[in-house]
Amino acid sequence: MSIHTLKENAEALVAATGETGLEVSDDKTKYMTVSQDQNTGQIHSVRIDNSTFERVEEFKYLGTTQNSIAEEIKSRLRLGNACFHSVQNLLSSRLLSKNLKIKIYRTIILPVVLYGCETWSLILREERKIKVFENMVLRQIFGPRRDKVTGEWRRLHNK
Repeated sequence: MSIHTLKENAEALVAATGETGLEVSDDKTKYMTVSQDQNTGQIHSVRIDNSTFERVEEFKYLGTTQNSIAEEIKSRLRLGNACFHSVQNLLSSRLLSKNLKIKIYRTIILPVVLYGCETWSLILREERKIKVFENMVLRQIFGPRRDKVTGEWRRLHNK
């Protein structure tokens, strides 16, 4: 996108909001460019009338970070881990069935981790991080296993 097109779009935004009686907030209005062109990062702000729009590299929109998938996945896994620890006593309880524990996982923890995943383009490393988190929760739900050969109890681990 050229600076001319950016200014035209910003002017159209200011004009449209002015027609409806609204004002564009300088503090809240920012723009982000997504391009492989190295020259797009040279323009840091655009001034239209009395409004200045700042350029940012990434921003949060509806709770998800735009333009940084790796950081978004780290954040989602941290939130999922906090959610897991808040219900860990339920998942390790012997009073609840495994099916109920899996329902707790699917309805409470998994939506926190996968919020906004429709927009993610995962690489293998990020996919593996999500799988490791899922295995950790499932090991907590299913608990230790009895070895059929030795008869000893052992905890499940990633191989």
